[in-house]
Order: sequence, then C-alpha cells, then structure tokens
Amino acid sequence: MIIDTAIENILDLSDNNLSLSEIRSEIVNLQDNMINFVYLGKRSYRPIWNLQQQIHNEVKNNTICSTVLFLEHDHVYTFGKNANKDFLLNSYPKDIDVVETDRGGQVTYHGPGQLVGYPIINLNHFKKSVSWYMRSLEKVIIMTLSDYGISAERKDGMTGVWVDDEKICAMGVRLSRWVAMHGFALNLEPKMEYYDSMIPCGIQEYGITSISDKLSDNISIDKIIESLTINFIKTFNIEEV
Repeated sequence: MIIDTAIENILDLSDNNLSLSEIRSEIVNLQDNMINFVYLGKRSYRPIWNLQQQIHNEVKNNTICSTVLFLEHDHVYTFGKNANKDFLLNSYPKDIDVVETDRGGQVTYHGPGQLVGYPIINLNHFKKSVSWYMRSLEKVIIMTLSDYGISAERKDGMTGVWVDDEKICAMGVRLSRWVAMHGFALNLEPKMEYYDSMIPCGIQEYGITSISDKLSDNISIDKIIESLTINFIKTFNIEEV
C-alpha cells in the first residue's frame, strides 16, 4: 500500500477560477485507481450537488472510477428527502440558502470551517451493504480523529461520529445501483451559532462539537484531508493507488 503516493495524488482543484465543466474534465481524466481523491476548496452547495450527480452517473456507468470529493461549502442548510422541515427553526438567518436534497437524514448545516466529504464510491467493487458502508465511513472519521488525539465513537442506533455526547461528524448518503453519493460533514472550526437555528439531524438530546473545541492546536484542512485519505485507503483495503 503506497501511502506517500496516495497523498501526492490528491488532486487539488481548489482554484475558484475553474468552472464545473473544467473540474469534471480533470476528474474524468484521472488515472484508473480504485478510488481517487479530489480537493475542491470552498464552493456553494447547488453547483457541487450537480457535479456530484454527474460523477455519480459516470461511476454507475463505469466510465470513471470511484471518487471522493473534499471541500468546504458556503453557508447552507440542507434537508434529507424525508426530513421534518420543523427541525429548521424560524430563527434561521434568511440570507442563507436552504436546499431540499435526495440524501437520507434530517436537516444539517454546512459552512466554512467544516470539511465535507462526498465519497462517490461503487460498492459493487467493495461490499454491497449499506450498513457496512456507513460503518466504514464512521471508521474513517474515528481513525482520523484518533490521529490527532481525539477519542471518538459511534452511538447505537445513530448515524455519525461522536465525542462523548456531542456529534462531531454528521452523515447522510444516497445509493443507486450500489453507487453512493453525498457523505459526511466533519466539524473543524465552524461558526457554531449556525446550529442554534436547527435541531441537528433531528436529535434534541445531544450537542454539537468540533475539532477546535477539543484541541488547543490548530490543524490545517490539508492535514485533515491527508489523514482522511490514508484512512480511506486502510478502511477500504486498497492495496495500491
């Protein structure tokens, strides 16, 4: 397993001057790995959802390989397809976009200081099991947090990753023909007041936390992406990239 090569091959497309069509072309032309990793910088939600859908179709049709997108979003609240709209409170800032999506789960928040990962992964090449896939995503996050001395865990019956009784990473996915899209949102240092206008993931009895709340040292987004990439490779048992 060539970890150093994996880090070198994280494709950096964070230049905001790149159009979505240019980004898609770069991704389509990536070498044929089991999973490729791409960093998109900070992007608004709707265009990236459109890009996800395009890549998802390509992966379903086996014209490109599985791809993980890493990025930050501009401020946005999103609903899962069967979400309770009452979980977004009327006090939410009205200048923030609200998007109804096709993922699972309830309402969630994305914004600067939060690293979003969209693994568009063909489970036909791994294991055709939704529960295995969700537990694998959680494992990637738990291992990554452990790399920085944060002890995280799962909670029975709840999706995501927790530090004690506070959620640090939310998850919601969609699968079609065993190809996944959407994914996870890991709190690095978001503005926590944006959570005050919602019931995150519909869970009222627990709180929300972030990496910055647990560590005195700042960790760059680049380092977190490197750790996530390594732990994806380990968890999905990719022998070479």
